[in-house]
Amino acid sequence: MLSVEFLTDESVVAEVLPPPLEPTDTPAVRAMVGRWESNCVGDFSGGSIYVSARHEGVEGEYVLAMYMNSDVPTIYGRDLFGEPKKIATSELRRRGDAFRGYIERGGVRIVELQAEMSKDLGAFDAEGYNFNFKARPAANGSGLEEDAILTRARFDVHATAALEGAGSVVLRGTVHDPLDELPVRSVTKASYMECDLIGSCEAVATTPAGVFAPYHHGRHDDWSALDTESAAVVPVA
Repeated sequence: MLSVEFLTDESVVAEVLPPPLEPTDTPAVRAMVGRWESNCVGDFSGGSIYVSARHEGVEGEYVLAMYMNSDVPTIYGRDLFGEPKKIATSELRRRGDAFRGYIERGGVRIVELQAEMSKDLGAFDAEGYNFNFKARPAANGSGLEEDAILTRARFDVHATAALEGAGSVVLRGTVHDPLDELPVRSVTKASYMECDLIGSCEAVATTPAGVFAPYHHGRHDDWSALDTESAAVVPVA
C-alpha cells in the first residue's frame, strides 16, 4: 500500500463525518492506493480516502471513499463492513525509492499519488481501526429502509517492509466523485508498506435514518446525472 497523508480544513472534516463520529484533534486525511491477495475475494487492487475520526474514545479512520477493480471485493466490503466501494481502475508502481499510484474512474484520474521514500522503518506489528456505515435505501425510493449501522473494523497489521518519505497528492472531481472538494492544505508524509492484514468487524452504534440519508446519497453516484430517459430525443412522427 502507498499512502500520502495531508491536512485539510477542520470545517470540511466536521461536514463529512456522519454522527456519532467526531473529529480528532488534527484534521488529517490519508489517500491510499494498493494491491491485495485475499483468503475470500481473490486478488484485487484499488484505493481509498480516509478521514481521521473518533468514536467513544477509539481513534481510527472514516472511509470517505473507496474504489476496487472488480465486483467481488466491492460487494463483499459493502455488505459486510458497509464500505462505500465503487468500481474503478488503479495502478501502483515502484522504481527504486520512487513510487506513484492513481485511481481512475469515468476517464478521470481522481486520485494521483507520488512519493520518494528516504527512511526504512523495517518490520513491525500494529493495529488500526476503520469506521463505516451500513445503510440501505428504502424500497419505495424515499429515504432509508432503517437506521444506519456504524461498524468498527479492527485490522491487525504485520508489516514485513515499511518505508517513509515525502510525497504529493492530487485529488480531482467529477459529478459522481467530487474528491476535489477536499482541500489539500499541507502534506505531512508518505509511506509504503507490505504487510498481512487480519480484519475483524463489529457494529458499535446506529444513526437515525433521516440523519444519515444525506451522507448515504453522498457516498453514491449522482442518480440525476445518470438520467438518460429525460434527455432522450423523441422521434417526430
